[in-house]
Amino acid sequence: MNDNESFCEWKSDMSVGSEELDYQHRHMIEIINEVYRAFIKGEHREVIGPILDKLSQYVVYHFTMEEVYFEMFNFYDKEKHIKEHNMFREKVIAFNNKFKSNDATLTCDVMNFLKDWLHDHVLESDQKYIDCFAKNGVK
Repeated sequence: MNDNESFCEWKSDMSVGSEELDYQHRHMIEIINEVYRAFIKGEHREVIGPILDKLSQYVVYHFTMEEVYFEMFNFYDKEKHIKEHNMFREKVIAFNNKFKSNDATLTCDVMNFLKDWLHDHVLESDQKYIDCFAKNGVK
């Protein structure tokens, strides 16, 4: 395995039309791939704690930014979208609890959850706010 091998990659259809939000979504992909590379190398137990910390920071920064825009622009689907964000927040807390209990399945659970999140949330739910954000000048 080379150090550039990826579990998932950024694709243009993931774009939400905002450079900042797309950058943040790319950062999520970097986190996923970091978990994957550590797993393949057998180093995941050493890095999963710091990666979960990165995820926690990502959640605070990224979700807060989206949710501020939802309120500012009265995004029609904001309640449903925020529920999805809250489910993600809860999952990160659950991963942290699994980490503390030394659960051996944690790394695979994190990788699969994040990959599914990219597909289900970024490629579906986030696409719904593109027009609203663009109309309100988000770049």
